[in-house]
Amino acid sequence: MSLVIRRVRQGEAGLVLSFVRELAEYEKLLHEVEATEADLDAALFGANPRLFCEIAVWNGEPAGFAVWFINFSTFSGRSGIYLEDLFVRPPLRGKGIGKALLAHLAGECVAKGWSRLQWSVLDWNAPSIEFYKSLGAELMDEWTVCRVGGPALTALAQGAR
Repeated sequence: MSLVIRRVRQGEAGLVLSFVRELAEYEKLLHEVEATEADLDAALFGANPRLFCEIAVWNGEPAGFAVWFINFSTFSGRSGIYLEDLFVRPPLRGKGIGKALLAHLAGECVAKGWSRLQWSVLDWNAPSIEFYKSLGAELMDEWTVCRVGGPALTALAQGAR
């Protein structure tokens, strides 16, 4: 059995979108996916890419992905990786693919002198939480994610004028 972790290639935005949809279906959030192949292509391969993606290939077939972007910690004074999405196709789970993707990203952080690898997990996703803990992840229960989107984003922007 062979596993290869590689950067997404031009022309694979459709593959990334298919993984996004599979992840969203697993999380019961498929109805929230608005992204198009063109959106992802522009984010990954535009003039100034803001999004990055690693593809896990198991025995020559795409098995999973990690989508991430660079963040910054004012406390450490250094950049890091924010992992937006991590997904391994269900029939291929338990083969070390998810761990390999995370190890790859950790290696990217270490190689570049970045201070951390960070992500969020849904509180109901016990298997993922246990997996992350087994890798040494610290759950930051004292932090609450905040988000403003849709009409609330528009209203906030108008109020800021």
